[in-house]
Amino acid sequence: MKEKLEMLYGSEAKSVYEKIQMLITKYTGKVIDGEKARLSETDSILITYGDSIIKLHEKPLITLEKFMNDKVKDAVKTIHILPFFPYSSDDGFSVIDYEKVDQSLGGWDDIKTLSKNYDLMFDGVINHISKESKWFECYLSGNENYKNYFIESDPNADYSKVVRPRTLPLLTAFEVAGEIKHVWTTFSEDQIDLNYKEPKVFLDIAEILIKYVKRGAKFIRLDAIGFAWKEVGTSCLHLEKTHIIIQLIREILTQVKQDVVIVTETNVPHDENISYFGNGYNEAHMVYQFALPPLTLHTLISGNSEKLTKWAQSLERVSDETTYFNFLASHDGIGLRPVEKILTAQEKENIVNAVIENGGFVSYKDNGDGTQSPYELNINYMEALNNEQINENILIDKFIAATGILYSMIGVPGVYIHSLLGSWNDIEGAKKTKINRRINREKLDYDRLILELEQNDRRKEVFGRSLHLLSIRKREKAFHPYGNQEIIADDQRLFIIKRYSLDRSETIIAVINISDQKVMYQGKGVNLITGKKVCGAFTLSSYEVVWLKEEVV
Repeated sequence: MKEKLEMLYGSEAKSVYEKIQMLITKYTGKVIDGEKARLSETDSILITYGDSIIKLHEKPLITLEKFMNDKVKDAVKTIHILPFFPYSSDDGFSVIDYEKVDQSLGGWDDIKTLSKNYDLMFDGVINHISKESKWFECYLSGNENYKNYFIESDPNADYSKVVRPRTLPLLTAFEVAGEIKHVWTTFSEDQIDLNYKEPKVFLDIAEILIKYVKRGAKFIRLDAIGFAWKEVGTSCLHLEKTHIIIQLIREILTQVKQDVVIVTETNVPHDENISYFGNGYNEAHMVYQFALPPLTLHTLISGNSEKLTKWAQSLERVSDETTYFNFLASHDGIGLRPVEKILTAQEKENIVNAVIENGGFVSYKDNGDGTQSPYELNINYMEALNNEQINENILIDKFIAATGILYSMIGVPGVYIHSLLGSWNDIEGAKKTKINRRINREKLDYDRLILELEQNDRRKEVFGRSLHLLSIRKREKAFHPYGNQEIIADDQRLFIIKRYSLDRSETIIAVINISDQKVMYQGKGVNLITGKKVCGAFTLSSYEVVWLKEEVV
């Protein structure tokens, strides 16, 4: 830790180190030796806003707990509650106060109640903070204690190398103690980047994350963390000192809670994304598998598994402490940057066109040379798979095929609330707010939702079949997140994964028909999804998912 702090803070490192040790002692009573964070086949994560499900005259966090306990039960082990802090924009990702729960959602007692039955993931939105935050208001007033909390920069400097996730200006002008200053704002004028060159910023953030762990967070998601360290003249993305910050956060939090899990969120090409594993033992425990959503979408739109198969064959087991956080849909859209080196321009254009045809939107990024390119597709994932030629029942089967791919891959599966519930595009919500991402962030009325889960075929089928797969998955050692997998290239209409338990004593072959045709396959064992035995050739119906467990003789 001392060496890493010296790389960041030079002569101030010793003082920073001593303050970190004081923080750890303050919240634990002593400095403890960290142990490995262990995940297993029982782990799965539901991604939801605190108010994705609402009930009249009831705090949404209470409603969420009721829904989880009554309907989801133990099929899911962890809940990722998206930023539940007071915020000013971006649906929570512009935090006003890191240490409070948004009163409209509930309070810390409600978070504690949820943690009794479920592990929790909290967001560390630590690249930036709201312009309405106390920190930034103190900076604007000229408070010396906050003078270096934010990044002032020359508007005339050359920023052409800076990687931009948005088309908005990189710098925003503010009046600071009567003088105009240009401040770094990677994402928006309301999301002010923090200056990690200032040791006090790192120490404040470290204490906040420690408090999250003490308040029940087993998983800490580091939002947009790839942008944390800035150096003019560079890309300001994935810099060495950004990796050092993550490594330090892991070391600090592990001394507070032995099994804490650090998850990095970096929506970038696959080879860049997996760099956040570090050496397999010193950085992220899990990285978001950002290539999976667009690749799965391409696979089911084209009816061809070649690209998904080839990419999956490149995935390697990193270590016995690290794995992938797999997902298809989330509160954000479907990122296209992760497949820049995997799909052709035409294949990406086909996905974009399909999304537009199905009522979705396309968000763009600034390329730095005056041009823009598609960055993110905003649409409900199930609706992205739709087309005029298929009926509702086939669409459900097609979506469950995508879900089958997600649940079969090495790693921990994350399912977004609207995917679990078979939701539709909320086009009205997106157009009303002029925020593209709102198309997949609808607030659902609890009473109406419960009724629809019983009476609406789409919701009932998607919800029931998804929970069925999750319930099977958690019982099978072959789905261990640190285990091995073998991708079998057989028929381009099929996606085939052979999963092994850690000791290789148990195997499951996941066979997913990604086409609208019936396909023959040769296998032997028990289909865990239907309970039927298979011996020899059998037929998969269109979009069928088979989990074939080889019997131990």
